[in-house]
Amino acid sequence: MSGAIAGGAGTGLERLRELLLDGGGLLAGLLREEQRGGGPAAPQPALLAAAGPRAEGHREEYEMLVEAIYEGYLLHYREPRLLRVPEADLGLLAGDRLYAIGLAQLVALGDTGAVAELADTITLSALAHGADARELADAVWEAGASAVGWGSSEMHRRAKRMVLEGDPGALDAMRTSVRNGPAPP
Repeated sequence: MSGAIAGGAGTGLERLRELLLDGGGLLAGLLREEQRGGGPAAPQPALLAAAGPRAEGHREEYEMLVEAIYEGYLLHYREPRLLRVPEADLGLLAGDRLYAIGLAQLVALGDTGAVAELADTITLSALAHGADARELADAVWEAGASAVGWGSSEMHRRAKRMVLEGDPGALDAMRTSVRNGPAPP
């Protein structure tokens, strides 16, 4: 599974499934027969990151690698879409492996800024879950994906500091920092 994430037909999640199947091993053995959808209201950080100008020329790669990292997050804190795990410890290990797959692909693309941004997103969403703040975790993922696709901003860096400090205004600040994304319809 050390090969590069290749573009191709299908969504980033479908391409991630193919990558895991091709790699064989433990993760391939944990794949669900059918992926679980998150529904239309489910967060879609991979699509947001891939839509930004920083992903130009590599949109499919960005979509899939963010899907890998987000699936890793779901294995740690929520319900994964691709994998089924019979026990929590195995879910943590599989999640860590998916984090590593996605981050390694960012390194291969030479995007160390996005590596740092997604590492922060992983950390800050873990802090939010530790504080039982699911809305904040969702906002962290949306803002982190926006920063990967459009670049960070001073507002976003401030919002990240607020999450680290446990500031009660962190949720609003994080939501406001998503200003770099596409204009609302």
